[in-house]
Amino acid sequence: MTASPPPSGADPEPQRPTRRTCYRHPDRATGLSCSRCERPICPDCMTAASVGQHCPECVAEGNRGVRRTRTVFGGGAVTAPYVTWALLGLMGVGYVAQMLTAGSPLSTSGSPLVERLGMWGGGVAFRGEWYRLITAAFLHAGLWHILFNGWAMYALGPQLERWLGHGRFLALWVLGALGGSALTLVAAPNTLSIGASGAIFALFGAVFVIGRRLGLDVRMVAVLIGINLVITFVFPSISWTAHMGGLAVGLLLGAVFAHLPGRSASPRTRTLVHTAAMAVLGAALAGLVLVSPVLLMALHTG
Repeated sequence: MTASPPPSGADPEPQRPTRRTCYRHPDRATGLSCSRCERPICPDCMTAASVGQHCPECVAEGNRGVRRTRTVFGGGAVTAPYVTWALLGLMGVGYVAQMLTAGSPLSTSGSPLVERLGMWGGGVAFRGEWYRLITAAFLHAGLWHILFNGWAMYALGPQLERWLGHGRFLALWVLGALGGSALTLVAAPNTLSIGASGAIFALFGAVFVIGRRLGLDVRMVAVLIGINLVITFVFPSISWTAHMGGLAVGLLLGAVFAHLPGRSASPRTRTLVHTAAMAVLGAALAGLVLVSPVLLMALHTG
């Protein structure tokens, strides 16, 4: 027995609609499509647009044509001074660690961290303890020491980071700390010193130069630098080498950031020049550390 064909004009059996799934998540059904390429997307992959919604690929393609906002000195625009807060936090962590290891609350006296991590030229030059060049910046000699350096970071850091961008600001801080340690290494190798003073003085120097470039009144900054230099040389317990080394780095890098390569240069050219300057300065400091054993031996025998 054979089935008779359906009568002419009868409606065929309706077909089930094809199940649409997100092109990035095949296991997710969706009724949404990208307004540009019409690929199906799920809510997790969707980016709302002024008209409809876009998929991640179309969003990325659109962003490639958008120029990134930059500071006047070529750095990326800063929405919040994250580097400043991070460095302040590390300084605070170092101080708390000193108190915990000192065996006395609210005091850092006697903490073994100072001897192990402080800036000591003999350890750097003859024992290869290079970490002392930077770890010393996160230790402090007492409450007033950490309060002053912390206040200076809080007062200068956010504005300077917004002028320079995260990367340049971090490089300035680190190279300032290394500059102070490097001068201490060759000029006072037998001294054990701690503190972020080299980095702080680098911020002072950079703010002074960049502020002048922007036409700001920098007399207060000049007064602060002068007062601190007087205090540096009046009190023998203060490491003048850290202060002077950091200040020199700040003035030098501040001049590079503020005046090179020229106002008409493109952001890419500006970034290349600034990166090269920071690399050269970093290499010079590293070279000084490398030859420090020879320098110290020559000074000692002389």
